[in-house]
Amino acid sequence: MSHEPQDALSRTALGVFRLNGQFLAVSEKLAEPAGLTAAWWQVLGAVLPEPLPVAGIARVMGITRQSVQRVADLLVREGLASYEPNPAHRRAKLLAPTEAGRAAVRRIDPGHAELAALLQRELGGQEAFEETVRVLERLSRALTALEAFEPGAADAAPSAP
Repeated sequence: MSHEPQDALSRTALGVFRLNGQFLAVSEKLAEPAGLTAAWWQVLGAVLPEPLPVAGIARVMGITRQSVQRVADLLVREGLASYEPNPAHRRAKLLAPTEAGRAAVRRIDPGHAELAALLQRELGGQEAFEETVRVLERLSRALTALEAFEPGAADAAPSAP
């Protein structure tokens, strides 16, 4: 049996873990002048288009609800976000950015634009950048489709006659 798929999975996972660390590091640098952390920016960014419940933010970002709750509470305490009533669920309040939160995110825009332009150039142009995005989105969709995966479950299933 070929180990190529397993090797590719290992290389992919290691690459994604490294990318995650790299994105977190550059996000911290970008967010710092705005008085934010990467995590604060991430949560604020999730609610810029529309207020969301903490569980919804966690789903969109692929992290735990508890992690988002801690950051959301800090954002509210700092006046960068507020909790609003949720017409769909009495107990699950919606997190919304305040004007101060929106202003903080806007202060990140120049550095964000600069980094995007540098990445575009480094990747070989906008077409290559878009292809990179498509591949990462496809990988995410594939992993979402496999969320129910349990190691060894395929071995336990009865084989076809």
